[in-house]
Amino acid sequence: MNVVIYCRYSSHAQNEQSIEGQLKTCYDFCEKNKHIIVAEYIDRAVSGTTDNRPEFQRMVEDSAKKHFQGVVVYQLDRFARNRYDSAIYKAKLKKNEVRVLSARENISNDPSGILVEGLLESMAEYYSAELSQKIRRGMDINAQKCLCIGGKIALGFKVDSEKRFQIDEAIAPFVVKIFEMYAGGKPVVEITEYLNAQKLQTSIGGTFNKNSLRRMLQNKRYLGIYTYKDIEIPDGIPRIIDDELFAKVQKRLEINKKAPARGKAKEEFILTTKLFCGHCREMMVGVSGTGRHGKIHSYYSCNSSRKKLCKKKNIRKKYIEDFIITQCSSLLTTENISKIAREVVAVCERERDNPNLKRLGKLLKENDKATMNLIKALELGEISDIVSARIQEKRKERAEIEKQITIEKLGQVNITEPEIKFFLTQLRKGNVDDLRYRKTLVNIFVNAIYLYDDKITLILNSGGRPVKVNEGLLEEIEQADDTFITSKFKSSIGNRTNARSDNSNAKTSSQERKIAYVLPPAIE
Repeated sequence: MNVVIYCRYSSHAQNEQSIEGQLKTCYDFCEKNKHIIVAEYIDRAVSGTTDNRPEFQRMVEDSAKKHFQGVVVYQLDRFARNRYDSAIYKAKLKKNEVRVLSARENISNDPSGILVEGLLESMAEYYSAELSQKIRRGMDINAQKCLCIGGKIALGFKVDSEKRFQIDEAIAPFVVKIFEMYAGGKPVVEITEYLNAQKLQTSIGGTFNKNSLRRMLQNKRYLGIYTYKDIEIPDGIPRIIDDELFAKVQKRLEINKKAPARGKAKEEFILTTKLFCGHCREMMVGVSGTGRHGKIHSYYSCNSSRKKLCKKKNIRKKYIEDFIITQCSSLLTTENISKIAREVVAVCERERDNPNLKRLGKLLKENDKATMNLIKALELGEISDIVSARIQEKRKERAEIEKQITIEKLGQVNITEPEIKFFLTQLRKGNVDDLRYRKTLVNIFVNAIYLYDDKITLILNSGGRPVKVNEGLLEEIEQADDTFITSKFKSSIGNRTNARSDNSNAKTSSQERKIAYVLPPAIE
């Protein structure tokens, strides 16, 4: 199989050596699995929590050319530490028939592997968030001391060697003049032209415009107030503008403020890549529209329906997402958490119990035995030069075997039952209205959702036997009557086979919504 290698290191405590280590592990993985490497994509000093990575984006675009079938990463958190980005880009790669392969985490490609992968991604994001929290805590401490914590420095200030703000004597007079010009009634265009003519730049190094000027005129730091997030410390830094002049400017800004444009909140559709139309099997995508009274309404819509090729009705985003989250969160019982933890660890142990590692162990024992025999022969006085050369050969051979064993062990997932239990228990305490919590549940548990106008088929990731989503499985569920569905799935879901929809859709509010589950053995 043709593959490419994607490597990344963040600027925090990593460097070029990190890339070299990742590449070596990825090359060893490809050699062991007989993959042909056709390209490398490397992002340096870029965080995995963002998808704004040039080489990563180029790799995703190149996947459409069908020159490779796999993307090898050192481990999954190199691909993305954000579950939403991970799901979106894996779906894009999958559309181009490209898989993501982890060199260190030997994960199978069936739903049991998806469950493990979902947990690993979720835990990677959890630990990434923990690291971010520690960094933010350090920044908060520095903020309490009124120190510069990096980022943009307002025009007219500079930072000394102790990270304290000082007035830039060469630039501060221009700041005062800008405030005086605006308070005196000068037009914004005239002020920005004056600033740009003086070759002054904004805090991010650009030319001034009406927006950057407005931000500057509202900056409380010119009053000597140190600001960071919701922290405001009066007299925390040197003052440039007096209270009276600042107040005049704020008054004029308020008068000249235009009616704000209606902002569009960025909607996140957490079921994207997992929600499909039950009738035509096309993916359902998120769409938003504004009603007569200006209220924004969000739905999931069948791709074929939008092209007039399917009659599937749209469904309200909040309704279907709330429904799925309710089903997923109900799985996090104490008993189920224990079963899931045991099952995932069992999967990891099965991966560790691989024939190649046993073969290498046997070769190592044979090597040790042969070496001991040669040493005994040397002690008995046999031709020393020949025996010594053979001993050196055996030692080199042993070093190579040990290297292969190390590579094989690095490919194993090392995750313990207590770690999984702790993570899932913390997850159970989550807020069902929190976006991160909702995305985590969907990522871990949901394999696919097939939505009809009167029923829903929810297929969950399996912790044991694979659950393959294919036409045969779906047709079996579709054609089953109530008795069949109840008898087949009742042991898994108790009395949850039927659920009544809410009033979100007037046409279906009085109908029974039939739910067919395919649950993993780990949580039956």
